[in-house]
Amino acid sequence: MLKLIKAHTRLTMWGRESKGKNGHIASLRSVLFLGFVIVLGGFPYLQAQSPIQLHPDNSRYLQYKGEPILLITSAEHYGGVLNLDFDYETYLNTLHREGMNYTRLFTGSYVEVPGSFGIGNNTLAPAVDRFITPWLRTEEEGVFQGEKKVDLDSWNPAYFDRFHSFMKLAESLEIIVEVTFFSSNYQDMNWERNPFNDANNINGLPKSLDRKKANTPDNGKLLAYQKKMVAKIVEELNPYPNLIYELQNEPWSDNGEKVYRLVRTIDPGQKGWYKWADAANVASMAWQKTIAQTIVDTEAALPNKHLIAQNYTNFAYAIPEVDPNISILNFHYAWPDAVWKNYGWNLPINFDESGFYGDSDTTYLRQAWQFMLAGGAIFNNLDYSFFVGAEKGNGKNEAPGGGSTTFRKQLTYLQGFLSSMDFIRMQPDHTVVYHAPGLDVQALSEEGKQYALALHGHSQGWVKLQLPEGEYSWTATSPFTGEEVGQGSFQLSTEGIHKLDLPAFSEMMGLKVLAK
Repeated sequence: MLKLIKAHTRLTMWGRESKGKNGHIASLRSVLFLGFVIVLGGFPYLQAQSPIQLHPDNSRYLQYKGEPILLITSAEHYGGVLNLDFDYETYLNTLHREGMNYTRLFTGSYVEVPGSFGIGNNTLAPAVDRFITPWLRTEEEGVFQGEKKVDLDSWNPAYFDRFHSFMKLAESLEIIVEVTFFSSNYQDMNWERNPFNDANNINGLPKSLDRKKANTPDNGKLLAYQKKMVAKIVEELNPYPNLIYELQNEPWSDNGEKVYRLVRTIDPGQKGWYKWADAANVASMAWQKTIAQTIVDTEAALPNKHLIAQNYTNFAYAIPEVDPNISILNFHYAWPDAVWKNYGWNLPINFDESGFYGDSDTTYLRQAWQFMLAGGAIFNNLDYSFFVGAEKGNGKNEAPGGGSTTFRKQLTYLQGFLSSMDFIRMQPDHTVVYHAPGLDVQALSEEGKQYALALHGHSQGWVKLQLPEGEYSWTATSPFTGEEVGQGSFQLSTEGIHKLDLPAFSEMMGLKVLAK
């Protein structure tokens, strides 16, 4: 079986370096793969190689290797491949050992400089000359501390070797990887280091291109290079089943418009990223649509078809339109409302990033429980305990967020809580809790059969549940320790309200109610 898997990998990757001069290579490779499938038809491993996909019974969740899967993690700051000093083998093995099944990567089309966003040890800000890109470097110096310019017409084999090694190890450890092609640049100092800045490449891109136009249709000949990069990465990574693509990180930062007021105030000019939800503007959305189509067109001639995610906004916003090529809806710093406002799209909702709310892990644990119990499918926290020299996730860092071995252990309790239920058959329930004084509640249910609740706040010692007639058992779980802190049973002779006495808890608790 192992020999068959290796043969399949070699076949699907055949010709990757020679494609540039042969426009028919993708089709030829596809034909060869089809023949390979026919010859080996019926082998079970071929089905197991199918990429992560929408669950056929509930497209708001995901399926991997024939089983429903929730992606829950606390992971490094996206530099696992582009930072040559980062020991990704130790990192991925740590994630796996500690029960995390998801990580996010940037491709190298965006990079940060030391000190960006107050992150002391930032894996997305490699040391000079330790930033590896998809393109070969030249002997000419760019504008960032003498870092060499790139040639956007020449692929870097060492980069793709590193990327393949990362993906292969992640696959063997059952870790799903979200590959984010592009990002907003946020600040001039980040753009100064960017390979797409004309001062950092030899390819005659528009002089003094405004960084805010880099990821819009109004970027001159840069768009052709962006599409070329996307197609190359998609071709290289096509064999991997443990893969999701994302178009762009936080597109609203460079090209946004205010769409949802978060703080009600008399002063309409009051500023602050936490006071408004911003979404990408028309130009950004048009450019993202082009990138999504590039992925789809490239994979049309390849064996595997991967899910594509799009990053819409922070917090919560009812998305007015979704590109048919998009399968996952990504939010950052998401409220439970992000799920509820977009439930009608029948697609997975992803809490794609947290990590700027201080260093208390409790904040992020609460976010995870509330979001996933609201009906979310994916949760990702920025874990600043991972950095160069601390790939085991035990580092102390000056950063705007938290992360720790203890926190990652706590996330496994959430994974276990939900995975112990048939969550594919559950949906958000806004009626099961009739009254919960002092508590904020998120609930999932399969009516009359199974109920899962996240309780957060200052409990008054009880909650009133509205349930169908029947006999029920309940268990209460501590999100901090994973221990069962209470259990019992009750019976309703008719449909109605049951006052359930709760065990004492601090800050939050998980509650499971099952019909007997």
